[in-house]
Amino acid sequence: TGLLPAGMILDLFIYFVASCLIPLLRLYWPLFLLSSPQVFLILGIISLLENILVITAIVKNKNLHSPMYFFVCSLAVADMLVSVSNAWETIIIYLLNNRQLVVEDHFIRQMDNMVDSMICISVVASMCSLLAIAVDRYVTIFYALRYHNIMTVRRAGCIIGGIWTFCTGCGIVFIIYSDSTPVIICLISMFFAMLLIMASLYSHMFMLARSHVKRIAALPGYNSIHQRTSMKGAITLTILLGIFIVCWAPFFLHLILMISCPRNLYCVCFMSHFNMYLILIMCNSVIDPLIYAFRSQEMRKTFKEIICCYSLRNACTSICALTGKY
Repeated sequence: TGLLPAGMILDLFIYFVASCLIPLLRLYWPLFLLSSPQVFLILGIISLLENILVITAIVKNKNLHSPMYFFVCSLAVADMLVSVSNAWETIIIYLLNNRQLVVEDHFIRQMDNMVDSMICISVVASMCSLLAIAVDRYVTIFYALRYHNIMTVRRAGCIIGGIWTFCTGCGIVFIIYSDSTPVIICLISMFFAMLLIMASLYSHMFMLARSHVKRIAALPGYNSIHQRTSMKGAITLTILLGIFIVCWAPFFLHLILMISCPRNLYCVCFMSHFNMYLILIMCNSVIDPLIYAFRSQEMRKTFKEIICCYSLRNACTSICALTGKY
């Protein structure tokens, strides 16, 4: 008996994707069957409002002025960018298809390249922000007593600036070489490289965390509450990463199949559901703020204050408007 030919292995893999994953997605989330501009618009608005709320909460509450939450803020900006760009592109396409908007083909190509570039920027920013949060949690757990010397607010700001400079550069390259296969391969490679680095950090973080906690607990100045908070932050990051992988993996699989087997029937079947994968990406942007609210009591408290303050201000405005009539 010999090994299966590489082509047969690829066909088996593609068959599995087309016959198992697509029906599962349809069954698990009926929203995918409603791939319409309304769905994209609703998800875009929800994501925009949620992530603005996250950014406002971090800016407003001084207790959240820490490196981890600054990285969370960077992730929120990336989530907001991908949702708004997807919703905007879908609305434009809808208007063009219904003859409600007439523009030249050159403009449509430029718009498509711009949106693709924004998606590229957002995915790279999301990956880099998640990686920055992972490194921050790693330092918090393993270098707890030196954390504030290692991860300063200024250093966190420099990291975020570097992330977005790098992402903008990636977006510009993507616009210039949008039809180039090496650029897509580079984007896919970055995704898997990020997963590999994160997996390495996680394995070391969770395998050695317990023994490290016992050892550092005997040192003077140890704060058990701080350590529990650090572990909770690491678990929150695990949830964020898991959601990110689930929501973005079909999109990257689409890119892989687009390069490796664009004419294979199973590949064509999988790639024909591209709107599903865009909806999944937008769902990631909607879910992330809910995770922050669920996992962080301080964030949840700030959310309530902002919403209550906004509601109270609207109520006062309405009362003043009514009393002014009489």
